Amino acid sequence: MKDMFSLSGKSVLLTGGYGHLGTAIAHGLTAHGAKVSVLGRSEDKFRASFPGGDGVAFEPCDVGSTESIRTAFKRANDRAGGVDVLINNAAFVRGNNPETLTDEEWAYSVDGTLNSVFRCIREIIPYFKDKQAGKIINVSSMYGVVSPNFGIYGPKPEHLNPAHYGAAKAGVIQLTKYYAVYLARYNVNVNCVTPGPFPTAATQENVEFTNRLKAMNPLGRVGAPEDIAGAFVYLASAAANFVTGHNLVVDGGWTAW
Repeated sequence: MKDMFSLSGKSVLLTGGYGHLGTAIAHGLTAHGAKVSVLGRSEDKFRASFPGGDGVAFEPCDVGSTESIRTAFKRANDRAGGVDVLINNAAFVRGNNPETLTDEEWAYSVDGTLNSVFRCIREIIPYFKDKQAGKIINVSSMYGVVSPNFGIYGPKPEHLNPAHYGAAKAGVIQLTKYYAVYLARYNVNVNCVTPGPFPTAATQENVEFTNRLKAMNPLGRVGAPEDIAGAFVYLASAAANFVTGHNLVVDGGWTAW
């Protein structure tokens, strides 16, 4: 029982692993013994986030491309001698004004937020079917659960959360439930983590906006990156072997109002 959260010997693929939350997720996993491969488009950004390596490997991957995902998964699998966990954290969007979003911006952003998760799930299935085991953890958002409170954005909505992002993140939650049921026959757990307000350091330079976020949250603060890591350690570990199809909300109570 004491080792139920151990990830010793586990191989984890983490897309979007060198960003604001991704870096903390990777550190949390390695602290519990996991071997983590960070999949992303920029090795320079990876090196900046993990200057000492920190036991984390980089694998070039563009989640917008099926061929790139397929190649990256094979290389990471061959290097690590298998894959135990896939975490779909990467996303890319364009445009944020709900009145002037173009068709191209909508399609691009839904592709980067929802379709990319589908592609990664589809491409990992053969590996997990082969070993009859595996865990998939998707990443949604509080705005996939509730609508933004537009009052917090003020007269200059530079941080306004766009319509395509929330719609796609809601889709990630449904995709999680679908594949949790479909892949259960192969002993594969599929779950989702939904972060609440985790503004970046750059966003928090806007003190007035950050204070409005804090005031909206029952815990009276915004999330720090380390606040999210434990959710992924739990879902990746044996402690969550009987958990599937679940959306674990880590939001300081934002969606509980």
